[in-house]
This record gives sequence, C-alpha cells and structure tokens, in this order.
Amino acid sequence: MPDEVYEKVAQVLDTMPNGFPHTETGTEIRLLKKIFEPDEADLFCDLRLKFETPEQIAQRTGRSLDGLAGKLETMWKKGQVFGIDFGTVKVFKLMPWAFGIYEFQLNRMDREFAELCEEYNPVFGLQFFSMKPTLMQVVPVEKDLPVAQEALPYETVSHIIETGQSFSLGECICKKERHLLDKGCDKPLEVCMGIAPAPGVFDDYHWGRAITREEAYEVLNKAEEAGLVHLSGNYRNGQFFICNCCGCCCGVLQGLNQMDMPLSHVVNSHYFAQIDPEACVACGLCAEERCQVRAVREGEDAYEVIRERCIGCGLCVSTCPSEAISLVKKDDADWDVPPESEDAWFEIRAKNRGVDLGKYR
Repeated sequence: MPDEVYEKVAQVLDTMPNGFPHTETGTEIRLLKKIFEPDEADLFCDLRLKFETPEQIAQRTGRSLDGLAGKLETMWKKGQVFGIDFGTVKVFKLMPWAFGIYEFQLNRMDREFAELCEEYNPVFGLQFFSMKPTLMQVVPVEKDLPVAQEALPYETVSHIIETGQSFSLGECICKKERHLLDKGCDKPLEVCMGIAPAPGVFDDYHWGRAITREEAYEVLNKAEEAGLVHLSGNYRNGQFFICNCCGCCCGVLQGLNQMDMPLSHVVNSHYFAQIDPEACVACGLCAEERCQVRAVREGEDAYEVIRERCIGCGLCVSTCPSEAISLVKKDDADWDVPPESEDAWFEIRAKNRGVDLGKYR
C-alpha cells in the first residue's frame, strides 16, 4: 500500500496534543512502517481517544465486525493501541506517540527501531518541549521532602502507589534503546512501573510483569539507591505510571541535558535543592554521582546548586554525608499546578498547540 496510509497515521498522531512532527527525511514514516502493517495503520486512523468496544467501532465506522475484535487485540498486544480487558468485554482506544506507542514497543524494539528513534528524537523533541504543560512531573524522594511543609498528594510516590490497585514492572524503553545502540549505562533496567485503579489488570499482560504493592515500593527504593529520578504524569489525579530515569538515557531529561531546553518546558518541578555552604565538605558526591541533570557545580569553598537546572528530585539530599543539602518548595509563581487529570492535560495542551481534538473524542 502506498505511503498515504502512513502519512495519515502521522497526521493523526500529530493532531494529538503530544505531537508527532514531520521530518524532511521521512523518518517518522519509516518508524510507522516498522510498527504498523498497512491494514493496522488504516484501522488505527478510525479509532478515538475514548474507549470503545469492537461493536461500537464497527457501528461508528461502518467496518465489518467479522474479525475486528481479533485484529484490535493483536494491535493491543503489538503496542499500537491501548486496550483493557474487563473479562466480559474488551475496549480499545488511540494512543499518542509518547507517552504511548513508543513505550509499548518495548518487546518489539530492535537495533533498526532504536536507530530510527535516535534519528527522529531531535525533531520530535523540538516540538515536544516547545509547549506546556509538560508531559511529566518530578515526584521527589519522599523522605527528603521538607518536614515543616506538608506535600500535596501528587508530589508523593506513596500517594500514587496507595491509590493503585494493580502494578506492573517493565524495562525502561529509553535505556533499552541506548543499550541497542551500544550507548547504554549501568543503571538498573527493569525500573518502569504501570499502575491501574482496578485489581488484576496486569495479570497475563503483554507489557512487563505483574508485581505487588510491596514490590512496587521495593523498586522505588532500589531506584533511589541507584540515583534514578521518579517521574510521573503531570496531572493531579489518575497517574498510571512511574518512570525511574537517568540523565544519560531518559528521553525527557535529555531535553535538559542535550537540547538545553528551559526547565519549565521539560518537567514540572515543585522543589529545588539548596546547599548550606557552611556545612558542605566539598566531597562532590552530589555533583558527580547523584545529580542527573548537571544542576550542581563546584564553587570556591563549597558546591552550589544551579537553580535554573535543578529539578528538585531529592537524590542528592539523603546521600549527603554532612547533611548540607535540603529540598525547598518553590514559590507558587515558579511552578505550575498540574491539570486535574490526563483528559484535562489533553485539553490544555491541545489548545496551546492549536490542534482540534474534536474528531478524535
């Protein structure tokens, strides 16, 4: 089938608030050909951002119901659409490129796919980081939050975990991509968590493996020990993932580390680290081993935080041998209150990008 069907998929994805920009070299089309068969691409363009049963999709689009459920389930397992199995009924909907299709290619990623992503990421990133609200917010190391000031629920990993009913654990796709390109780091690979508001969602799931709530906390502790940043959805309610990210591999943190984007366009950050120069023993642990965004530098007598780069993750605080570092809540004008939900995030981002989601609602 000619490229038109893939160009149509690209247009659909670029109408999503998350974006999927055009390239002069056609890299985005080659990516889509790697992911979709032509008939899958055609069906993808008929879906919506709301969950529908195969029967509803057939009735709305005029497609034959014969074989439709099986095709949708295959596309779900291939990470092309998002689905939920409620036991008696299965529902499906569109996913954006990121967070979405890209992350769900975990089991299908190979060297060719990694090379295409590396070629596409600079173009995607320029568009992705040019608009607010940001996709992700930093969730600080909880034990390092200021004692004198109560954290808001969405600022704590415990709130996200406790409101979940089922959990899954998978490899970080960013780290896997970098390893396939022979550019990987030695940080833990199996550190990305899915969270669902109902029990049993991840039993026999095609992404990652099901874990318990207790195991989820263990993953978070190991991530903190390894110096990985907790990132989750930039909304107040309904977070369905926690990524644990390093500065060398994470596509989001590369907005700071490689693309030099403004912090406020990369992640929503509610805190910043502060070093007491009188207490600092200038060991360099914070700068050399803990900070993932190069936000700490050596001063004349002590290390100092670069405020415009600090994401307030807290990784430097509890490991400081002289207890010279603390987290400080930003002034209200220096951070953004996240949208209420993912749907609200979609609406605000779509408005800011000037795209019309009406056709896909």
